[in-house]
Amino acid sequence: MTILENSSIPHVDVALIENSDSSSINTSEYFSSGKFVLVGVPGAFTPTCHLQHFPGYVESNQAFVDKGYKVVFMSVNDPFVMKAWSEAVNNSAIACIADGNCSFTEALDLVMDGSAFGLGKRCKRFAMIIEDGAVKNIFEEEAGKLDVSAAEYVLSQI
Repeated sequence: MTILENSSIPHVDVALIENSDSSSINTSEYFSSGKFVLVGVPGAFTPTCHLQHFPGYVESNQAFVDKGYKVVFMSVNDPFVMKAWSEAVNNSAIACIADGNCSFTEALDLVMDGSAFGLGKRCKRFAMIIEDGAVKNIFEEEAGKLDVSAAEYVLSQI
């Protein structure tokens, strides 16, 4: 079952790419204090993720900051790919989580099976509002859609 509202963020070690630097973090510690919008996508450089989803957040990032939220993107990709993707969309403010082993995605129970497309296990498209380590809202997309996890929609909900 997908992580529920009011649940705590699970304890998983992942790579964080921030300001072009990569470090290892624990998700429950990282999200424990403050307000975040965690955005999960099926893959870096995939068409919808690369051309619409991430750029929408890059363009709207200041509006999230003005409301007190830090935006973090995540995908089941390695840190090198996530760093290259962040640079490719001219992002300098949004942190990226590289969930290379799909561990965090599995802990959130937001795994999609992309095997039919040669992608293997991937992250479902979603946006999650997190405050002080607890999930306040989760907006999970229907397959092939980009509506409730888009920057404009999430901004309207906070």
